[in-house]
Amino acid sequence: MTPHDYDFLRTLLKQRSGLALSDEKQYLVESRLTPLARKTGLGTLDALIQKLRGPDAERLTVEVVEAMTTNESFFFRDKTPFENFREVMLPALKAARARDKRIRIWCAAASAGQEPYSLAMTLKEMAREVEGYRIDILATDISTEILEKAKSGIYSQFEVQRGLPIQYLVKYFTKIGEMWQITPDIRAMVQYRPLNLLRDFSNLGSFDIVYCRNVLIYFDQPTKADVLSRIGNIVTHDGYLSLGAAETVIGLTDLFKSVPDRRGLYAPNKSVANVVKFPSRSVA
Repeated sequence: MTPHDYDFLRTLLKQRSGLALSDEKQYLVESRLTPLARKTGLGTLDALIQKLRGPDAERLTVEVVEAMTTNESFFFRDKTPFENFREVMLPALKAARARDKRIRIWCAAASAGQEPYSLAMTLKEMAREVEGYRIDILATDISTEILEKAKSGIYSQFEVQRGLPIQYLVKYFTKIGEMWQITPDIRAMVQYRPLNLLRDFSNLGSFDIVYCRNVLIYFDQPTKADVLSRIGNIVTHDGYLSLGAAETVIGLTDLFKSVPDRRGLYAPNKSVANVVKFPSRSVA
């Protein structure tokens, strides 16, 4: 791949997905797009790039973006965000929503579904505490291919061994050949929808909890600030934002502030006047 071709791909990916690739990431592009070139019958990476430069390249462009933005995930990743969910977010919101008994959760960049399903299993384990409450989980990702996998709830032995407690595997999964499938009741707790974080998402309505983990790290600073600002406008005044271990709002937006002693957890900064707060929630 020539430097000119690499610059073309970097610009394309930045425009379509927000992915900001450094000069040192050419190996990553080659490792992910060479198999795609073979899969699509183009054979080589050079032929794929030539096709991308031509007319009628939209479908291939989508496949390229999906190949480059599909990142691994695993159940109960990093543990802390799920401890925060059980110990901080859910108890506070349960008390605050005692009248309407509804809580909305958005998992942005949900990948193959391990994060939203981890939340769904957590809620099942807390059934007594949340009895009578309607808790909606919306999971989105830019990749329609990975969302199909998420909807199926089918995972390999390797995938279920990563982070999933054995008791949850026994309770919430069924063995299908060499694979494992999440039970229908858990799958029914999560709604999936394709969504590009670079596009307007205000039509999703408001959310009490937003998980936007391990995706901002791929964006440049202006894109991070823009996404966080727009998330700030759809989080309820007493809601929460959960970011990845390597992510922060510091220096990017003043719409959120850290929750003391809770790593990766943020709450709306109520002293900031332009935070938009919704009195009610629209159905996603």
